[in-house]
Amino acid sequence: MKYPQINQDLFILNRKNFIKELKDNSLAIFQSQDEFPRSGDQNFVFKQNPDLFYLTGIDQEQTILLLYPDCPNPLYRQVLFLRQTNDYIKVWEGYKYTKEQAKATSGIESIFWLEDFDNILHSIVNYADNIYLNTNENDRYAHTVPYRDIRFIEQMRSKYPLHHYERSAPIMRGLRAVKSDVEVELTKKACGITRDAFERVLKFIKPGVKEYEIEAEIIHEFIRQGGTGHAYTPIIASGHNANILHYIDNNQECKAGDVILFDFGAEYANYNADMSRSVPVNGKFTQRQKDVYNAVLHVMKEATKLLVTGTVWNTYHEQVGEIMTEQLVNLGLLSTADVKNQNPAWPAYKKYFMHGTSHHLGIDVHDFAGRYTSFAAGNILTVEPGIYIPEEGLGIRLENNILITATGNIDLMADIPVEAAEIEDIMNG
Repeated sequence: MKYPQINQDLFILNRKNFIKELKDNSLAIFQSQDEFPRSGDQNFVFKQNPDLFYLTGIDQEQTILLLYPDCPNPLYRQVLFLRQTNDYIKVWEGYKYTKEQAKATSGIESIFWLEDFDNILHSIVNYADNIYLNTNENDRYAHTVPYRDIRFIEQMRSKYPLHHYERSAPIMRGLRAVKSDVEVELTKKACGITRDAFERVLKFIKPGVKEYEIEAEIIHEFIRQGGTGHAYTPIIASGHNANILHYIDNNQECKAGDVILFDFGAEYANYNADMSRSVPVNGKFTQRQKDVYNAVLHVMKEATKLLVTGTVWNTYHEQVGEIMTEQLVNLGLLSTADVKNQNPAWPAYKKYFMHGTSHHLGIDVHDFAGRYTSFAAGNILTVEPGIYIPEEGLGIRLENNILITATGNIDLMADIPVEAAEIEDIMNG
């Protein structure tokens, strides 16, 4: 791991909060993520199941967590199963957790090798009334691949068909949305690395540079500071490319007179930053570019003010839409007649701002949280308005990460340059 070990108190508390939500005499099982093939003899870099990491801090493949707080055998009330290392693995793959290291990381006392899982489970499962199993219930995920959780559910139902099965995901949805102080600090670290990468590229950009050269500067800074890498595939979209919302080719030349739309963030200790900025290739906005830029910045600032406890998703997005509509009229992109005659199901502003304004942020970039749950203290959300004008070859998006507290909100990216004049000063300094 590139990051220092996180204090086990975080994971002990997370398990305690999860266990509180279980029905009496229930057993819960969490699986690590699959290892996915990248080529004939290689896997993609492993990424831990976020729920398992949230409950254990274990960042390794082939790991299982078993929780059975009412187990008649105290040894099996919290159990962690690990892949056992050997001399071959040490030579070819290197570091794997020892039992002692796993105990120190997770705070779990009962550590066994993975080969013991079936026997231990079978010795206690018939004393449990309910079995909680996990799946990916993120609203943005469409299930097409029978991943490890799905396969495990089929195995359990085959072996133990008469047990009562419950879903762990609704519990995790509520818990993961509210960040602890430790999680906030890890997110701040990811934001700080992202800031340094952005300031690095501001001094690097000039006409003729390739988008992928900018991407290389970003990952250099991420890795140099101990980040795991990109929180998601970065967008380095110059000129017309900025109107492709998920443009990731990053293979074009950046030309004088164009604006580059960035959307990137660092991952640190499995926690993520998510930032968008738009900058002029030649270091100076045209007046039109600056007008559009300042309109987006105004919407971002006003939307941020709305992120307080009790805010409801739909109401929030409707309010942001009204703010954006006013700016688009001022820019001459919409007329008052367009607004008056708009279809309420697809308001006029959607022609130029077609995506949502915010999403939860955490162990997942689009973090697991309730779409119909009002915002609460401890939520971290993005604010990312944009205006996209294909006919002008211009797309502007700005995005910061906001922590909601009981007394207001805190911009975790307040120290990242965002004012147009500040961007120009750094690029020309």
